[in-house]
Amino acid sequence: MNIYIMNLILVLKKIFAKRGRGTNMTTIGMLHHRKDPNMVKKTYAYAAVAKAEGVNFFYFTLGNVNIITEKILGKIYENGKWIEQEFSFPDVIYNASVYVSDKNQQIFDYLYDRIPFTSHSIGDKLGVYNRIKKAEKFEQYLIPFYELTDANKFFDMINRYEKVIIKPISGHQGKGIVFIEKHGMDYNINESEQVLSINEKQLLSLVSDRVQEQGYIVQRFISSQIKSGHVYDFRLHVQRNGEGDWVITSIYPRIGRLESKVSNMASGGYSTYLDVFLKTEFDNDWYNIQRYLERFAISFSNHFNSLYEDVLFDELGIDVGIDKNHKLWLFEVNWRPGVPNIFNLELDVARNLIHYARYLADKHK
Repeated sequence: MNIYIMNLILVLKKIFAKRGRGTNMTTIGMLHHRKDPNMVKKTYAYAAVAKAEGVNFFYFTLGNVNIITEKILGKIYENGKWIEQEFSFPDVIYNASVYVSDKNQQIFDYLYDRIPFTSHSIGDKLGVYNRIKKAEKFEQYLIPFYELTDANKFFDMINRYEKVIIKPISGHQGKGIVFIEKHGMDYNINESEQVLSINEKQLLSLVSDRVQEQGYIVQRFISSQIKSGHVYDFRLHVQRNGEGDWVITSIYPRIGRLESKVSNMASGGYSTYLDVFLKTEFDNDWYNIQRYLERFAISFSNHFNSLYEDVLFDELGIDVGIDKNHKLWLFEVNWRPGVPNIFNLELDVARNLIHYARYLADKHK
């Protein structure tokens, strides 16, 4: 046998070994609380990418898990539809569900103790803030805020900064946020796009209600506006890749409606392409701003994950703003970031997830 044929055989063996590893060794189960995968928009993207990557992929709910037999009645996408089949426990679980009932908690815990999960909760806003502050390295990017436990703390904040916001510790999509600005002896309140002016006694009543409800924070309001006056922020969407390293999936601006205090897409905001936005708003500094955001996205993600022991996050949505002095401020960190449809990034997100899930499975084995 000549050297050419021997080398060809070695190459083919490597190719089939890689295919075999994906097809025979890695099975991903996507856990969700909805019974019908057709009702979960992103399932098709994950199923399609998994098939292209030679990975077995099925969809399931906790109600169809049998911990006695360690079998799952799940659904696999074939020939244009979801087909029900019985599966053994997968090598890794993509936990896309946001809800676990008390009835299914035992099943969830059973799976969590035995199978690597891709996603892990980072905790509420206050817990995240305190972790970053305690570690100090990225403290300079934090916007001052405190848990709203008494009215005196609130008035200390408003007197010091003149503009503050009150928002739920566990809120999302900009819901429940109240913007308060001091104007002499009165205060302007903006809640759910309704603006009114109130006096100190009325404000004390509003704040006292939030204190009694519990679960709120008060935070300094940082203005991040474009030339037209619209508020905006940047979503830095990062994921782990097939080597377990952080990569940037996308960075995009989120622009609020005029007069709105919230740039969240769910509140009527919109987006555009990053380079177009930066060139328009930052002129000759646009490229430096882009590089600044890119470096921050990766360095912060590595640091942030180091604050949690024995946990690897698969993706993060980091929301930041830049003020008129070009100082970057960290608004929020999300562990289940969404992807705007206008960018057609569903397949990019799915590919990174599939690659990372295979990395997790191989590492676990």
